[in-house]
Amino acid sequence: MVVLPYFLAPLIGWFVSGVLKFAINYIRFGKEAKQRVGNGGFPSTHTTVVTTPSMLIGLSEGFNSPMFALAAAVTFIVIIDATGLRRAVGRHAVAINLMTSDSSAVQPTKLRESMGHTRLEIVGGLLLGILLGYLLYGIAG
Repeated sequence: MVVLPYFLAPLIGWFVSGVLKFAINYIRFGKEAKQRVGNGGFPSTHTTVVTTPSMLIGLSEGFNSPMFALAAAVTFIVIIDATGLRRAVGRHAVAINLMTSDSSAVQPTKLRESMGHTRLEIVGGLLLGILLGYLLYGIAG
């Protein structure tokens, strides 16, 4: 297999996930969709970006190869970060915003509270990454 698909896989995952996320937000929120672009939401772009090349590596090199093992490890780390750590950051932002809203001092910029992903958003990113990995393998394999 040519090396180029391995480099394109995360970019394609990022692009497709972003377009899909915007389309879903547009259907749900209309013109507010533009303000909702960012971290969080369905599907998880973080998960799609790492799952797409992982799947491509598994299909190309074998699911028992050292390269796939490394790719799978990175995928799990990113998924854990996208759910646990980033969700904790979002909860901290809620608490900080509450504390600063009661302050009589100059109001600071409100922190973004929507951080991290739900399990459904992660599963959506995982399934999208698997699908894109298969598509790229079919095209380049």
